[in-house]
Amino acid sequence: MAGLPNQPEDFATTEHSTSYLSTPNGVLDKTKDGAPANGDRHDGQTSQNIDVDVLIVGGGFTGVYGIHHFRKLGLTVKVLDAGSDFGGTWHWNRYPGARVDSESPYYSLTIPEVYKDWYWKERFPGYEELQEYFEHAAKVLDLRRDAIFNKFVTSASYDTEQGKWSVHTADGSTAKCKYLVMGTGSTSKVYYPDFPDRNKYKGHLIHSARWPKEAVDIKGKKICVIGSGATGVQIVQTLAREDCHLTVCVRTPNTAIPMRQYKMTREEQISPKCFYQSILMGARDCWGGFPYNPAPKHWTEATPEERQTFYEELWLKGGFSFFVSNYIELLSDKEINREIYAFWVKKTRARIQDPVKRDIMAPLNQMHWIFTKRPSLEQDYYEMVDRDNVTVLDLKKHAIERFTEKGIVFSGDKEREFDIIVFATGYDNISGSLFDAGLVDTDGVKLTEKWNNGIYTYLGLMVNKMPNMFMTYSPQAPTALSNGPPLIEIQIEWIGKAIQKMREEGVKYIDAQAAAAERWRNEVHAISNKTLYPETDSWFMGANIPGKPREQLIYLGGLNVYNKKISDALDGWKGFDVVKE
Repeated sequence: MAGLPNQPEDFATTEHSTSYLSTPNGVLDKTKDGAPANGDRHDGQTSQNIDVDVLIVGGGFTGVYGIHHFRKLGLTVKVLDAGSDFGGTWHWNRYPGARVDSESPYYSLTIPEVYKDWYWKERFPGYEELQEYFEHAAKVLDLRRDAIFNKFVTSASYDTEQGKWSVHTADGSTAKCKYLVMGTGSTSKVYYPDFPDRNKYKGHLIHSARWPKEAVDIKGKKICVIGSGATGVQIVQTLAREDCHLTVCVRTPNTAIPMRQYKMTREEQISPKCFYQSILMGARDCWGGFPYNPAPKHWTEATPEERQTFYEELWLKGGFSFFVSNYIELLSDKEINREIYAFWVKKTRARIQDPVKRDIMAPLNQMHWIFTKRPSLEQDYYEMVDRDNVTVLDLKKHAIERFTEKGIVFSGDKEREFDIIVFATGYDNISGSLFDAGLVDTDGVKLTEKWNNGIYTYLGLMVNKMPNMFMTYSPQAPTALSNGPPLIEIQIEWIGKAIQKMREEGVKYIDAQAAAAERWRNEVHAISNKTLYPETDSWFMGANIPGKPREQLIYLGGLNVYNKKISDALDGWKGFDVVKE
C-alpha cells in the first residue's frame, strides 16, 4: 500500500494517524499530523457565505433527493459533504467485493429523469456501478451547483430569535439555514475495537470503510480479516480466490444467505421502465421497502413438509426472500425460528468440507435467534472459506490478546504474523455520525449528552429543543431494516410538506415535544419487546459499541406503517410545539 494520500476521501486510516473519526457525511477527518484536511470542491458559493432555506449535511441519497425535491418546492438548498463527490457510503466503501445487498431496480430513486436513461448491470450492483449511478444523477439533475464537498461539520446550533441554524465546519467557515437536514446515514462513523497494543503493529492496518483508492498489493501476502459481518463476508469471498493467505477471525459466524447474483441486460430493462414509477412507489407500501410479502398464512397452518418446500422455494429465489418473505412469526416465535435455523445450518454445512471450519462457520447449536442480527447475502462465501489458503480462527476459543509489531497474539494459540490486517469491524451504527456532527440544542446541551442514557426522537425525524432540525435514515425509524431509498424519499417528502405547511401558516419553527418523543421511544421499544431482537446482542440494539446504551435503535413496525404514522402527525401538528413568526 502506498503512503497516505493528500485528499481526505483517499484517507486510509493506519496506526500512524491521529483520528478514526473520518466519516462520509460531515464529520472531522484528520491527516497524519492531526490537522483538518480541507479544500472546497464546489460550483458557486463557498460554505463561508451560505445562507439558504435548507442545508443538507450528507451527499448520499438524502443529498441527491433532497436537492431535487426542495428545488421543486421553490426552496434554496445546499449540500455539505465530507467526501469529494456524491454517493454517501458508496463514495467511501471501495473494499474488495463491496456491493449493495438491495436489488435492482428497487435500490434507486423515483426520479424519471434519472432512471429513464439508466440501466443496471447486475441484480446487486457493486460499488463502482453505484458510484456511476450517483455520477449520472448528479449530471442529469445538475446537482453540483448546489453542493460543496470536502467539508467537515464540527458543530451546529439554532438561534430562536433569528430562526436559523449556524453550521460550522472544520476550516472555520459557517453556513446558515432555516431548516437543517441531517443526512449523515447509519453506517458512517467507523468503529475500531480498542485491542491492546494496537499501535505497536508496523504492518498495514486498513479499515474496510477507508480502503485506499490505489491498489493494495496482496500477492503472496498474509492477511488477517477481523469481523464477519456483511463487509467481512464480501472481503473474504473476494480475496480468498487470490494469491494470498487469509486468516479469518470469527467471533459470531454470519448466518449469510444466497445472493443469487446475475447480470442484467439493457434489453430486459427497456419494457419495464414504463412501470418503474408504480413499482418503486409500490415498494413504499411494503414492510421492508421491497415488493416482498411474508408467507400468506401462520406457520402452524402448514405441515412440516409444506414448510420445508416453502423454505426451498425462498432459498432458490435468493436475496432477502428467505428472510422477508418467510413466516412473519420467525422474529417472535422461538419454535419456528429454531426450525428455520435448522434449515439454514443444514444447507450451509453441506457446502463446507473441512469439519473444523464447518463447526465454526455453521454450528449445530444455534448461536442466536436467526435474523436478529442483520443477515448478509453471499455468493460463494462458504466455498471460499473452505479453501486451503484460508484459515478460520474461532475468537471465542482464541480471543485476540494483543497486537505485536508483526501481527497478533491469540489466547491459547501463538503469535501469528500478518502483512496486512483488515478491520471489517463496522460502525457506530445509526447514531454515531449524528453525535460527531456536534449538534447543540437551544439550552446549549450537546446531543451526546441528551442521548447519553438513551435515544429520544419524535418519529425518527426530530429531536426535542432542536427546532427545524430534521433527520433521515435515522434512529428510531425503519432505517437498517428497510430499503434505504424509499425510506429517505418518504422522509424528505415529509420534511418538504412540513416546511410548506410552516410557510403557509406563518410558522417560524416547530419543535418536537419531549412527551411526544418519549411516547415514540416507548412505541419503538414496545414493538421490539414483542420480538426476539432484544435477546440478541447486535448493532440493531447498540450492543457492538462498548459503553453505548443497549436499546432498540430501529422502528420495527415496517416502512408502510411508519409512512402512515408520520403523515398523520402533520395533521394539526400532533406532538409539536409551534412558534409563529
